[in-house]
Amino acid sequence: MRRSLTRPAGIGNVHADWMGSLPSKLSAMPLKHLAVPGSHDSFTFWVDVHAPVGPDQKVYVKYLATMFSVLAKKVMVRWSMTQNLTFKEQLDAGIRYFDLRVSAKPGELGNEIYFIHGLFGHKVRDGLLEISSFLGRHRKEVVFLDFNHYYAMEAEHHVYLISMLQEVFGSKLCNNCAVENVTLDYLWEKKYQVIVFYHHPSAQGVPVMWPGNKIPAPWANTTEPIKLIEFLETTLKERDKQGSFHVSQAILTPTVNTVAKGLLWGLRSYLVERNLPTIMSWVEAQKPGVDGVNIITSDFVDLTDFANIVIKLNNLLLSEQNRKPR
Repeated sequence: MRRSLTRPAGIGNVHADWMGSLPSKLSAMPLKHLAVPGSHDSFTFWVDVHAPVGPDQKVYVKYLATMFSVLAKKVMVRWSMTQNLTFKEQLDAGIRYFDLRVSAKPGELGNEIYFIHGLFGHKVRDGLLEISSFLGRHRKEVVFLDFNHYYAMEAEHHVYLISMLQEVFGSKLCNNCAVENVTLDYLWEKKYQVIVFYHHPSAQGVPVMWPGNKIPAPWANTTEPIKLIEFLETTLKERDKQGSFHVSQAILTPTVNTVAKGLLWGLRSYLVERNLPTIMSWVEAQKPGVDGVNIITSDFVDLTDFANIVIKLNNLLLSEQNRKPR
């Protein structure tokens, strides 16, 4: 049964207005210097076991799914889902960066686009409408939509998706400009609430589509938390001083061996939960600002007080300002 896009939130509207509630000292700072919580593979809370395996999967996975059909896909679900919360629930919890992988369905008529991670999820339009509805109720909140992987998409699919983004968000879309100029004060004045990053040449020349190089998100590609933390530290030191936002992906990535060993357990139980304390200790020790973190992403953002921990890092910028000699 298809799961509702708007099931009752389990965590309440704790941080639905956190950006609008920031002190003026922080809303005047470049947004690239603030700490912003994000989710990895953001819209995987529901996937369709009855649809074909996604074109993002390797040949052997497609073969297994063909051979074992729904049984194989039910195992895949446990490794494809990286979030439990709907977009609305993530927004209410304070998540403001969304990592989006999208795909057309091979052989399907029309240009419909779906969220994907191993298996197909909801239609992209449904998710965008959910976000737009939230933003309409919370006028000072701003989201980053990072479209960074595309599958089975021809030129006409990209035209369809870019048009859809403009249609759904309209004047809420922020024009591509110098990252240093983007503060919450600037966005509020212009009534901008959405910054879309489109990692594909199709978006070149569209003023409201930002290029992918303005939001690098280096990927550790490891199952070991210590290696992950070393990678996050190194890439933070190498972070561009000018011209871009920055995503620290505080996530572990399963290998084929990992999946084989924890086949029936799934990503959450086998890899994420046991390593979260180590990863969250690193997050808690961070500091935003010129040389610090900007956007931090996590799997299963509801398993810890993730969004709250990241948002509270911004208090360090206030205490730093207060210490400066007048």
